[in-house]
Amino acid sequence: MSQLQFHIFGGANIRASLSPTIHNAAFAHHHLPHRYTTAECTSLSEISHLITSPTFGGASITMPHKLTAFEHCTEVSDSARAIGAINTLLTTRNGKEVLVKGDNTDWSGLYALINEHLSQQGVTSGQGTGKVGLVIGAGGAARAAVYALLQAEFSTIVIWNRTVGKAKEIIRDFDAIKPGEGIEMKAVGEVTGIGAVDVVIGTIPGDVKAEEDFRGLFEGGEKPGLCLEMAYKPKVTPLMRVAERHGWVVRDGLEVLLRQGFEQYRLWTGLEAPEGVMREAIGDVKSKV
Repeated sequence: MSQLQFHIFGGANIRASLSPTIHNAAFAHHHLPHRYTTAECTSLSEISHLITSPTFGGASITMPHKLTAFEHCTEVSDSARAIGAINTLLTTRNGKEVLVKGDNTDWSGLYALINEHLSQQGVTSGQGTGKVGLVIGAGGAARAAVYALLQAEFSTIVIWNRTVGKAKEIIRDFDAIKPGEGIEMKAVGEVTGIGAVDVVIGTIPGDVKAEEDFRGLFEGGEKPGLCLEMAYKPKVTPLMRVAERHGWVVRDGLEVLLRQGFEQYRLWTGLEAPEGVMREAIGDVKSKV
């Protein structure tokens, strides 16, 4: 088997990403010769030579490039097109020609965690459950979060963003693909008045808000809900601390990173991800910090 090169494309601080540790451990487990490295760039055009290389195997894409990756793809998955953001590039080969497909695994990792939580409560996901989901932020990750909640057929989806106009743009983009007429989507600029929610998904950097910004967010529900934090720095964010104090189930950014990484690995290799190996790799990293 020929060695293929995989990368994570992102902006500043991408060298601190844990993705190379996770995926290189998985490649080694399956005795694959591939290598996964970081590639910092201000635009994907700067590293287009990596994407067009004959040894390119695929890539993870993080901010700020999730919304601009489409021009580098020969094909785009339905979910990535609906979300309007790409976090995964994978390749197929037709002779000497390398075709690049854009996909999005952020939503599938969130969807799996949401369904696990609901099933533990004895609830089947669907609009008939009356569940309310709140997404914090309105960037590419927020679009994946909204898509995951739509696929779980939550009755109400609220997008909380400082710039309400950006949240309204997401609602307009997703309005046509709602799986049911009974699903309501709302945009708000502050947490006051949102009411009881069942799932909260944080999609903004973990250190841009303080604990007091989330005052009242985790109150009023019949039972503790689920808080998913997509940021993994700092390890425990203000959002997580407030949710934990109110007895909510909290899944941190490392868990979210792993879940979407499992799906990326399957797409790249056609193999089931060695989840234990990938988790242990992150554990090794955390123990050294």
